[in-house]
Amino acid sequence: MSQDNVTARDLVRHLPGVLRRLPAIARGLYYYAIKDDGADLTLGTLVARNADKHGDRPAVLFNDVVVTWAEFDAWSNRIAHYLHDQGLARGDAIAVMLENRPELLAVVAGAAKLGVACAMLNTSQKGKVLAHSIGLIEPRMIVVGEELVDTLDGIRDQLAPDHPAPFQFLANANTLNVFGEAPEGYANLAAGVSARSSEPLVLDQPPTLGDTAVYLYTSGTTGLPKAAPGSHKKFVRAYGGFGLMSLAMTPEDVLYCTLPLYHGTALLVCWGSVLAGGSAIALRRRFSASAFWQDVRHYRATTFGYVGELCRYLMNQPPSPDDRNHTLTKMIGNGLRPSIWTPFKERFGIETVAELYASSEGNIGFSNFFNVDNTVGFSTAPYRLVKFHEGTRDPIRDARGRLEEAAKGEPGLLIGEINKKWAFEGYTQKDATEKSILRDAFKQGDAWFNTGDVLREIGWRHLQFVDRMGDTFRWKGENVSTTEVENIIDGSGLVAEAIVYGVEIPGTNGKAGMATLVPQGDAEAFDPDRLFRYLADNLPPYAVPVFLRVAREIEKTGTFKYRKVDVQKAGYAPDQGQGTVYAWLPGTEGYTPVTPALARDIDAGAVRF
Repeated sequence: MSQDNVTARDLVRHLPGVLRRLPAIARGLYYYAIKDDGADLTLGTLVARNADKHGDRPAVLFNDVVVTWAEFDAWSNRIAHYLHDQGLARGDAIAVMLENRPELLAVVAGAAKLGVACAMLNTSQKGKVLAHSIGLIEPRMIVVGEELVDTLDGIRDQLAPDHPAPFQFLANANTLNVFGEAPEGYANLAAGVSARSSEPLVLDQPPTLGDTAVYLYTSGTTGLPKAAPGSHKKFVRAYGGFGLMSLAMTPEDVLYCTLPLYHGTALLVCWGSVLAGGSAIALRRRFSASAFWQDVRHYRATTFGYVGELCRYLMNQPPSPDDRNHTLTKMIGNGLRPSIWTPFKERFGIETVAELYASSEGNIGFSNFFNVDNTVGFSTAPYRLVKFHEGTRDPIRDARGRLEEAAKGEPGLLIGEINKKWAFEGYTQKDATEKSILRDAFKQGDAWFNTGDVLREIGWRHLQFVDRMGDTFRWKGENVSTTEVENIIDGSGLVAEAIVYGVEIPGTNGKAGMATLVPQGDAEAFDPDRLFRYLADNLPPYAVPVFLRVAREIEKTGTFKYRKVDVQKAGYAPDQGQGTVYAWLPGTEGYTPVTPALARDIDAGAVRF
């Protein structure tokens, strides 16, 4: 991001918008600041409340399907009864493997009413990575859509859930009306749910605010995905902080969501905002730049959830007289780059950009409450920006072992204080949780969550995102773990050594994956397409390296560490570094050798990744 300063004049200029939202802000503050983990305010009670207040209003829109709040509440009640009858209880977990559709939200809400947490599986995962993700939670059941049965079947023999009917099937249809036929080895969830009561489930020990509602997966520097528990409190805080304070959502609002619901931005932020307004969420399975505005007009959407890459894809569409022919005025998400922030607002007539900063596992979040350009906004949570060792997640400690704050305006590693009010829920793996905590940072006994992200303060406690640290990079709106990709490459049997890193491609957001590798055996006989097929079977598409550099050796330091900086600097240029460079070009199913001419085309933006 560019270093735009926020001034008092900026805040005053946007004050009328804040004043118009004042009633919603007052309500939102209550939910955002709620403390009592034992309170009975949960995802399930939020759904039931909307059914009482806005029963006839739409809750979920999907193609031509309209589910009202009353219908959605009754549906989730039936799911809660079904899971209860299957022997599940508060504290259990199930895994959810569905693409964006109403069934996903109904399952999450129904499970929440029983106190069962849903592990939101990334639908791009497959093979070893998917098996690992499921294993982190040890769910008693796995709910899988017909669209993903083949993927689950590929690893079913590696799973052993503790339930007599662990695999629950949902047909690729509107399962309120069409049950379909479950494959062998699966129970038909929709058929079972249809026979249950629509009345609320009465429990002796109902779930509470502090209970885990969902598990969201994140990639980190340890390699494979980690599972971060998200309590009902996270939904309630999103309900208050984003839905009311930032967006002032109402029953007339429709939020269009093309982001995958296994992501926190979609599930917690977007759906949490919809819950706050008694609004409707309009779903699409996958983002489509060409269909985006057609859908917005079809659903009469007023708000949409975004990541920066999505906005760039929309900007890359040819200008049209219909660019402002829509009802969209608000957007919420993260990663909108300053280079397109103002052009995007002006081209499409957007009034409010509720840019935010948050992470699935973190205890700290920022929101662009004042609707100022080019900032993630401010936070009421306690945080500091500290000096750090370049290229790592490690803060610098002084001679006394204490952290040092970054100078105002300078990039600093963002850390959030861990206390009773701002708890760090961490990961299911205790060692991963502990690695993310900085202890004795400023005084003996204190504890801080290390976000691994670099931001800078640009005035009036407003921050601006600078970079993501550690062994991860961002591509196609997803965080990619270099260690995870390296481990998968190592398992191919085709490669002796490999290092993975991100490289910039002009005109794109984030960094594309690149691997420098030494083949097993004769480098001349190495088949890059054989490796591609293996990677495509074991990694989501965004994690498959876009570039390969096949070399006879990889230079190391005296302490046997790879010189990653050197190969990263060479990038995909075939005339720099050693070996042969290959690229996975758009629309192909393999790697193409990179010639100097192709590299120039890529640099010039002639190849659209």
